[in-house]
Amino acid sequence: MTRSDPAIVILGNGSLTTARRLQQVYPGALIHGLAERVDGADRIYHDFGATLRELYQQGTPIIALCAAGIVIRTLAPLLLEKGAEPPVLAVAEDGSAVVPLLGGLGGVNVMAREIAAHLDVAPAITTSGELRFGTCLLNPPSGYTLGDLELGKRFVSDLLAGETVRIEGSAPWLAQAQLPEDAQARLAVHVSHAERSPVANELLIYPRNVLVAVSDEVADVPNVVREALHRAKIAVQSLACLLAPDSAMASQALREAARELGVPLRFAAVVGGACELARQAIGSGVCVVGDDAVAVALAEQPLDPMHIGRARGRLAVIGLGPGAAELMVPAVKAELARANDVLGYETYVRMAGPFRADQVLHCTDNREEMQRARHAFELAAQGRSVVVVSSGDPGVFAMAAAVLEALHESTDAHWHNVELEILPGVSASLATAAQAGAPLGHDFCVLSLSDNLKPWSIIEKRLDLAAQADLALAFYNPISRSRPWQLGQALDIVARHRVPETPVVLGRDIGRPGQTLQVTTLGQLTPDQVDMRTMVLVGSSTTCVFARADGGTWVYTPRWYGNKP
Repeated sequence: MTRSDPAIVILGNGSLTTARRLQQVYPGALIHGLAERVDGADRIYHDFGATLRELYQQGTPIIALCAAGIVIRTLAPLLLEKGAEPPVLAVAEDGSAVVPLLGGLGGVNVMAREIAAHLDVAPAITTSGELRFGTCLLNPPSGYTLGDLELGKRFVSDLLAGETVRIEGSAPWLAQAQLPEDAQARLAVHVSHAERSPVANELLIYPRNVLVAVSDEVADVPNVVREALHRAKIAVQSLACLLAPDSAMASQALREAARELGVPLRFAAVVGGACELARQAIGSGVCVVGDDAVAVALAEQPLDPMHIGRARGRLAVIGLGPGAAELMVPAVKAELARANDVLGYETYVRMAGPFRADQVLHCTDNREEMQRARHAFELAAQGRSVVVVSSGDPGVFAMAAAVLEALHESTDAHWHNVELEILPGVSASLATAAQAGAPLGHDFCVLSLSDNLKPWSIIEKRLDLAAQADLALAFYNPISRSRPWQLGQALDIVARHRVPETPVVLGRDIGRPGQTLQVTTLGQLTPDQVDMRTMVLVGSSTTCVFARADGGTWVYTPRWYGNKP
């Protein structure tokens, strides 16, 4: 089976040495360390329970360096469906014990043996079938799939009760198993792509050695595929992937069909119908039957979809949030984990790490946005999974607009066939506002004071109108070495419509190490209190301040306007 890289979760520095040893077994694994208790982890978390449950629900294998009971109690509310769980293991801090807890059908015992062998200890495997026979019959290797789990459980139970078994078909991974084989046995492990009705005395295992190619004119693809397989007397469980011509790459119907059939969707450039598509995609040595609309290709060995045609390229424009790992949304974390290529301003790319050795980083200057966007489409058009990184939210003065502009200007069909998604992040203005309270609690306006991409006259006009409308204001790019005068002019414009006592919040590097938050007033604010990394929030006429119990200040703009309801 194919597993994603595991997460190694630790609670203290005492586990770090063992965690690093485990990374030698799984180089792509990231160490998740508890904030303020672990130095040198790849990722920091603040809540052990929430982190473990999030990883589990994402299907990420978990290696927790702590007591098994903690892990069990944490995940207990999620343990609903056996067979749909990722591997979960508890490993002693010093590496002296390896205990597989969950994911028997997801390869947890395989992982336990791998880890134990590296740590030179015995894994605490308690699964009866594996202890007796040296293999998990219900967890066939990659390229094969089990027919029926419930019948399989009964099958293994009968074996454990003393029955013998015969092997029908090619099952090389069972050669070293200690199965009680007998050519006349009532029980049989049947390995074949043939369509076959399940019965209690057979364990059906299907090699995934079948490909179905369809043209871009086929409707109701799932049923067409099932019918084609049925006519060929081939089990649908042996379907390894669905193949379609490049011209259908943007088809939503095909994506839904592949999802319903539970197989990858691949594409290939071809002149001709489905039969020719299948032949060119997987070469000689296969049997292909069908017509120009749908063709079934049968190989002698399991197929690897990664080596058939290519995937539809994917480009995700993501927002990291202000910088703190806990403020990065889960969808963004998942996108970073699946990426082949990561592009962005170097500072932001480094914030998005750490990365696996196989992930390619393309770091550029912050002023090369359009070149970066075009490069991202070029990579994604090759079938790669590409991420373009922004800080904050990608749609707020960031890369989402540049990516869409590059696509809008392009006539390249390959670019337009790329799956494009914009994933949100916590913007700097919202992160700063949350630290202060709710200064943007009513209508507000977000403005960039940079005149690199628009004339200062436009900025002045918008500032004047927004201030006149009594909107709370959020200033991005408030000041820099090349424009030290603009914030002062902006404050003069706002002051025409605001009293000097108007609250102002200054948030510098919010969500990053060394963050600072200051509450002042419009009358007291001077440009030398602000730099390029500062977010400036100017209140409206209704914005209020009051003292916090810890000596700080709360700032909020009430949701009512005028007379309080």
